[in-house]
Amino acid sequence: MSETEFEAPRRLEIIDLLRGLVIILMVLDHTRDYFNKDALAFDPLDLAKTTPVFFFTRWITHLCAPTFVFLAGVSIFLQQARGKTAWRLSGYLLTRGLWLVALEVTLISFGFNFEYPYFFLQIIFALGVGMILMSVLHWLPGRSVLIIGIVLIAGHGLLGGIRAETLQGTDQIIWRLAMEPGGLSILPGMVVYPVIPWFGILCLGYGLGPVFRMEELARRRAITLLAAGFLGLFFILRLSNLYGDPNAWEWQKNPGLMVLDMLNVAKYPPSLDYTLVTLGLAFCLALTLTHLPRFLQSPLLAFGQTPFLTYLLHIYIVHVGAILLGMAQGIPPAHFTNFLGNPGQLAQDGWGIGLLATYGVWLAILCLLYPISRMYARYRLKNRQWWLSYL
Repeated sequence: MSETEFEAPRRLEIIDLLRGLVIILMVLDHTRDYFNKDALAFDPLDLAKTTPVFFFTRWITHLCAPTFVFLAGVSIFLQQARGKTAWRLSGYLLTRGLWLVALEVTLISFGFNFEYPYFFLQIIFALGVGMILMSVLHWLPGRSVLIIGIVLIAGHGLLGGIRAETLQGTDQIIWRLAMEPGGLSILPGMVVYPVIPWFGILCLGYGLGPVFRMEELARRRAITLLAAGFLGLFFILRLSNLYGDPNAWEWQKNPGLMVLDMLNVAKYPPSLDYTLVTLGLAFCLALTLTHLPRFLQSPLLAFGQTPFLTYLLHIYIVHVGAILLGMAQGIPPAHFTNFLGNPGQLAQDGWGIGLLATYGVWLAILCLLYPISRMYARYRLKNRQWWLSYL
């Protein structure tokens, strides 16, 4: 996602491959949201109602946001390590962060809802604010930033006793933006990704950035150790049920449900257990993706080299596609506006298709996105204009 990262000789394919995978999973998640008949009926992680396939269709997409933010932190470190001056990097992070926030509250929020104003503050908002903060924080030593990241990831759960409902007015909005997902009170919309927990993951990526500067064999060993450490600590914390996630697991009637319950960790905001298991798995995937045949790597690289454009396009393609399919089923297009503010309307219409058909729509959308992303990736490699780093 960085400016210098698009210079052909300097790209790290392990980053592009992993980022491309999470973009693909992100498209799956939003396709499920807009097309699947059960998406508006119940939470796919609700053990009383879900099925294993439906559960993991949702759960696997948990990897998207933390991996995306972590890699953004790595990219910031790599820009600095490759010679971008501190002042120039600060200016870039500040302007890019403001740009991301502006797009989140306009084009992106509108794309998800098709009614405005409605502020749907998701990962791009949290990442944008995180970049603004990092424009100052990157002046600190890398180890200091890493420690800050660890403290925020491991410690923000200690503030769980403070509830937005007990606050009023501006204090409540600030707390929502910083720590606790929920409605924006006097403003139309909701915060889904509060800044502070996700900023911790951004700092973690920056602090662990030196790993990605290592020679390949040393880098693979380091990533293997990180994966083992993250997953090992997750199992210790999760099995003990003492700290790490607000949702303690319980004994279930069969081993399968027990596994699902243990994996059902909190994303909103991201708990310590959630961060450990998702990033641990992401590290494992990073090691695996580099061994894929080239024809399988190609779409991952295309999406991974053009993450923001692909993200922006898929929102509108998914939403418009849902409208077109709905019209074919006799549902008025107007029922697809204010999708986030009034999902009950579509539920009353009996809208939606089965999970298998939803997977088919997901693959069709990826096939539509792939040539666009590939052409844009090639264009960026041949054209080094400064403004391209913002898309």
